Amino acid sequence: MEQKELIEKINQLRKDKNVIILGHYYQRPEIQEISDFVGDSLELSRKAMETKADIILFAGVYFMAETAKVLNPSKKVLVPDLDAGCSLEMSCPADKLKEFKEANPDHLVLTYINASADVKALSDYICTSSNAEKILANIPLDKPLLFAPDKNLGAYLMAKTGRKMDLWDGVCIVHEAFSLEKLVNLKLEHPNSKVVAHPESGSDVLKIADFIGSTSKMIKYIEETDCKSFIVGTEAGILHDLKKRVPNKELIPVPIDEDNTCSCSECGFMKLNTLEKIYKALLDESPEVFLDDEILEDARRPLERMMAL
Repeated sequence: MEQKELIEKINQLRKDKNVIILGHYYQRPEIQEISDFVGDSLELSRKAMETKADIILFAGVYFMAETAKVLNPSKKVLVPDLDAGCSLEMSCPADKLKEFKEANPDHLVLTYINASADVKALSDYICTSSNAEKILANIPLDKPLLFAPDKNLGAYLMAKTGRKMDLWDGVCIVHEAFSLEKLVNLKLEHPNSKVVAHPESGSDVLKIADFIGSTSKMIKYIEETDCKSFIVGTEAGILHDLKKRVPNKELIPVPIDEDNTCSCSECGFMKLNTLEKIYKALLDESPEVFLDDEILEDARRPLERMMAL
């Protein structure tokens, strides 16, 4: 089926079934184009809470669709591909976090949103890269704190706020793969460019950055900063939206640390989603996200606490 026909069929199904399609910035360009809303984790969480649609189709990775289900337990939440996972989510299995909590009952747990619903249900607080500092500022100082699962984001927050935390040993394989040597060379080639980076990146990359922030904050910085060239340190999918927002600015993706034909870094999990899979998911209303009632209730509490803050 050709792309034009696929899009027509998707549009008809979304109309007939009252569907909202939420797409992450890291999705393929054609998926971003058909999404009702494109955003980062925090923005998409807000849209999931606000929607009046009967069905939510989440074009992202699975933990994001779980979050939408937790916030909308009565709605049907669909995903294009059940295998669209996340390296951070996989690095922190719920049984291992439960073992930590049992061994350290005095600790509070602050969990980055890139985690499973089972892990969220074990957490005291949830944050995104957009709101992590604000959430952290609202956690009592007299309690020892575990930050999971991203040790890079956790280390960045510790350096930024001075708050000591125990860090879970997890990383995003995309942001961890950025080449420091290639980034330095890019900066030498483009000395007037500003380097923007996501806090999931390693500390060496962050030291070079002119601006560090979530995906949406990086976009805002590039839009509003009086500079004509930017070296962009996050998943390459962000460039599709950025090029439309700042067509007269130069956008240079940070290369990954390996020799291949791609000059930028892509998340293989995010790219598993396709228009064909979205069409089939809407047609069959499957795969659907199902969560245990207890997990729904326990995971909703820290998420709603985050949204309130």
